[in-house]
Amino acid sequence: MFDTIILQTGPAEHSVFTTLLRGHNPDLTVLPVFTAEDLAAVEPEWLRRARLIAFTTPVIVPKHVLDQLGYGAYNFHPGPPQYPGWAPAHFALYDRVSDFGATVHRMIEQVDAGPIVDVEVFPIPADTSVAGLEEQTYTKLVQMFWRLARVLATQTEPLAQSVALWGDKRHSRRAYREICDIPLTIPKDELQRRIKVFGTDHFGIVPSINLHGFRFRAISPETEVADA
Repeated sequence: MFDTIILQTGPAEHSVFTTLLRGHNPDLTVLPVFTAEDLAAVEPEWLRRARLIAFTTPVIVPKHVLDQLGYGAYNFHPGPPQYPGWAPAHFALYDRVSDFGATVHRMIEQVDAGPIVDVEVFPIPADTSVAGLEEQTYTKLVQMFWRLARVLATQTEPLAQSVALWGDKRHSRRAYREICDIPLTIPKDELQRRIKVFGTDHFGIVPSINLHGFRFRAISPETEVADA
């Protein structure tokens, strides 16, 4: 019997989303999951009665948990289908695309690869920063959660699949590190491009140059002035 939502998100969203889900289904038990340790502590008996919802969380749901969930798992991904994987906003701005978006999909063992349920696409405003694009994407994801909350809280069947498909290029933490590894021969315009997108110290990884065994952080003049 479906009577439980495992809500994998941050503390700020948990209270609001729990109220929303239980507004559609007052009999629901909503279990908070903030860390991988929280998820590992959920008993198999609960998993069989539950649907898992992940909202902009870095916690990876292992296959054995996905296999035990009685009513599937759904992820709210902060990027469009063309940008599965790590840091989608960064790579989209680096690629200078005109549109971005947010994706809801059923979770399978491979990250950001399951059947897509819903997609929101929007134009990227001129001169948008990574932080600005992520904020706009977060707003879209919240709107999508509101729109899907009723079926997530009440429907026992899998959510209807969209015709949208994932893109072929999947970015990873390794790819992020590699693009921040600046070669000495890099052209000036490419260096400026990388620092603009990846120079904000997200994830503790910054554009850096290796020289004679020493590692130097590459920063823009604007950053240097601000730090002063």
